[in-house]
Amino acid sequence: MSSEILPAFSETSNVERKQDLNEDQEENQKPGLGEGFEPISKRQMKKLMKQKQWEEQRELRKQKRKEKRKRKQLERQCQLESNSEGSDRKRIRRDVVYSPLRLIIDCSFDSLMVLKDIKKLHKQIQRCYAENRRALHPVQFYLTSHGGQLKKNMDENDKGWVNWKDIHIKPEHYSEFIQKEELIYLTSDSPNVLKELDESKAYVIGGLVDHNHHKGLTYKQASEHGIDHAQLPLGNFVKMNSRKVLAINHVFEIILEYLETRDWQEAFFTILPQRKGAVPTDKACESSSHEKKFARVEGGLNSDSSEEENRNELDSPHKEEKQDKETSTESTVNSILH
Repeated sequence: MSSEILPAFSETSNVERKQDLNEDQEENQKPGLGEGFEPISKRQMKKLMKQKQWEEQRELRKQKRKEKRKRKQLERQCQLESNSEGSDRKRIRRDVVYSPLRLIIDCSFDSLMVLKDIKKLHKQIQRCYAENRRALHPVQFYLTSHGGQLKKNMDENDKGWVNWKDIHIKPEHYSEFIQKEELIYLTSDSPNVLKELDESKAYVIGGLVDHNHHKGLTYKQASEHGIDHAQLPLGNFVKMNSRKVLAINHVFEIILEYLETRDWQEAFFTILPQRKGAVPTDKACESSSHEKKFARVEGGLNSDSSEEENRNELDSPHKEEKQDKETSTESTVNSILH
């Protein structure tokens, strides 16, 4: 019996001995930390570094995912709000009442302007277009004699003009498709002063940015062609420190404002820029009367001071002329009003 057990025990011991030898061989094949250590390749090192960074940045990635979810929620909320605002705008737009009044910018003065003035004219036209699109009572907007330098500048710097809506852009002169009896040319040189706007008429604004180099040109052309002309009643409601010549877009915006309010004074003071120093005529009269009373009192106390004031009054026209020269660099047009 013992003879049968001994061979089995020897076999198991041999198997265990072989396993121990195999394990020793595997351990010897592994890179050790001693003299037999083989250096890790650059590629393996990069992989180890990436794995380490990945583990270290796990929390950071979680935080970024949270922030991204919050940002998307905010974007969706903003989009919903903008959509609601857009629907409100559309609702307001449906309430717009279009005026039959035709407002024309006459661009037939292209050859009289340098490129710098052409660019100013282009910007003023852009402003007119934008204001008319936003107005509660938009006019029938015409751009006539469109071509030359102006068209070239618009093609180069504002290619979207071909997609403008609610505007009639024509290469023809306005006289070719509108009857003479329906036309009124707005020019500051006209002796006629408008009291109100006739919405059955077509009002023409001269598209000329000339810094007063061609003074009276629009009035002269209107007279020669037998076209009615007039100026807006600026002098009846407003006293200004600067010249009573306004930019094209200011004339355009004043007309839009008047169509909405039917009040010239409100229209003027809503649109006129502060640099013009505009004040109501009644306040201007009050201030001038106070100044005269003060001058008389001063004259009674000191005759020398009154003489000095008189000299200053005599010099005031020269000062106004100097102010005119300083403001002549503004982009203006000869088509406007007292």
